[in-house]
Amino acid sequence: MEDLEHTAIRFAQKTLKRAIVLSAVTPFVVAGGVVALDHWSKRKKSRKAVFPHAKPVSSTVETTGTTIYTFGEDLYAAMLEAIEGATERIFIETYIWKGDEVGRQFKDALIAASERGVEVFVVYDGFANAVVPRSFFRFPEGIHVLEYPLFRPQVLLMDLKHTGRDHRKILVVDDEVGFVGGYNIGTLYATQWRDTHLRVTGTAVWELSSAFIDFWNLNRRRHHPSIDSPGTITWVPGFQAARNAPARRVYPIRNLYLEAFRRATSHIYLTQAYFIPDRELLEVLVAAARRGVDVRLIVPEASNHVLTDWLSRGLYSQMLRAGVTIWLYRNAMVHAKTATVDGRWTTIGTANIDRLSLTGNYEINMAIYDEGIAAQMEDIFTLDLTNCRELHLDEWEARSPVAKIGELLLTPLSPLL
Repeated sequence: MEDLEHTAIRFAQKTLKRAIVLSAVTPFVVAGGVVALDHWSKRKKSRKAVFPHAKPVSSTVETTGTTIYTFGEDLYAAMLEAIEGATERIFIETYIWKGDEVGRQFKDALIAASERGVEVFVVYDGFANAVVPRSFFRFPEGIHVLEYPLFRPQVLLMDLKHTGRDHRKILVVDDEVGFVGGYNIGTLYATQWRDTHLRVTGTAVWELSSAFIDFWNLNRRRHHPSIDSPGTITWVPGFQAARNAPARRVYPIRNLYLEAFRRATSHIYLTQAYFIPDRELLEVLVAAARRGVDVRLIVPEASNHVLTDWLSRGLYSQMLRAGVTIWLYRNAMVHAKTATVDGRWTTIGTANIDRLSLTGNYEINMAIYDEGIAAQMEDIFTLDLTNCRELHLDEWEARSPVAKIGELLLTPLSPLL
């Protein structure tokens, strides 16, 4: 009898172990299948992106001038013009910097600036640019280049402070003009992706130069010079650059969104490239919709990261039932990270609403309290809606059982993205 009991116990233990292993492995197996299928299908349908876009729109808020860009060619022309007009120093920081035609234009402009006596500081992310030839990031002596490391040994010790990437996109010229937003640097983004970037002149430029200096001094190597970090006698209440800094365990961007969504009484217009909110962010959005706030979300119909699409879709039913309207952006990748609330508050920046951006990466979002800027962003949102189709609840709940099971099996991967 005891032998039978021991046999039964051992069988139960083996079954439990197999179940645990299977449950741990299954999401990754499903993910691999989804990625492979997406890669195959995209090879079969390669087409040029076509989407509406607005001309750059400018405004003035107190002592700061602003321009909003929604088309890469327009943005790059303005950035290159600023670099070519530099007389003192340039800060440039980017997540992806392609070694293509557009990438070379920026590199050549920085080299030319250095040759005429401008001090140039460059930061790029090693992981994001792993496929770019190393030679591309070799600059002449005199240009200060900091590669945010591809790998940091602390990751092996599961030190979360060192697991994020440098996902920021900043350009500051002579402390007089600054740029921040979702655009990386590359030919693809010039015409094929829909993104949003902000240019500021005047007092608010300090927000961006201070953010760059802080990051540089925190991450520089021995051979890099330190940069003095001057304060400012001018405060601009309407502008605030929120900076996520993993090494310091500081993540203010998430709180910006939470507080703005909690305050909403009229409408929330949200555009996100990768939308995988944590439980609290999702609950706050859903609560806003249930109390009558017009919550509209624009996401790509098919993004460049299929896993994020699937993980995001797992949340659609809950949002649609609560009254959130979901709009699928067609024929192009929408990469913007923007929101407006009640026609008063706006954010434009680099952070997606997902774990990596909100509690993992170095990110920067500009928060702006101004009705004029909010109105401009709402006009842009309205234009984007013309390139979307609304996802209705009945259509969504009628999707195939295979899709529903896939979304469920992939759910455990949400904290990784």
